[in-house]
Amino acid sequence: MTNKARTAAAGEAAVRSHLGTPTDLKQAAVHEISAGLRAVLADVFALYIKTKNFHWHMSGRHFRDYHLLLDEQGEQIFAMTDPLAERARKIGGTTLHSVGEIARLTKVADNDALYVTPEDMLSELREDNLALTARMRQVHGVCDEGGDIATASLLENWIDETERRTWFLFESTRPAFGSNS
Repeated sequence: MTNKARTAAAGEAAVRSHLGTPTDLKQAAVHEISAGLRAVLADVFALYIKTKNFHWHMSGRHFRDYHLLLDEQGEQIFAMTDPLAERARKIGGTTLHSVGEIARLTKVADNDALYVTPEDMLSELREDNLALTARMRQVHGVCDEGGDIATASLLENWIDETERRTWFLFESTRPAFGSNS
């Protein structure tokens, strides 16, 4: 066994010893579910920052409506963070440790552009929310396999909320009925 492998094994043993909340779930399930929750949490943090970025930089004739929409959505997204992290800990797993870990795990792409049109902002967030829904469904499957109905139940509620955000973003980018634009 290499030094790196011994260090990793010792670290995992220390985590189980000091942070391993008792659970009736199998250790492999705890590991897989916690890893899935960390990945979802990374996406949630990245989506929160992106949503706030677009909220802060919104402009145009629908400024007020879009600004308020993104503020509401940002609050909803941020509200997921603590329950996601705590769920991983409740089952004996670990959660995110740093911004660097978020950057390594997230699939939400940054948008550092100085200017993005309101329509492009909403479309990009719509696609990011769709991707978050897909990732949560994937983790839900892992929960089903591991017998973790509590985490699956939480994910079901967040999937519904994310689908609602996607729907609102989709409808906000459609032209008015009968409009040529």
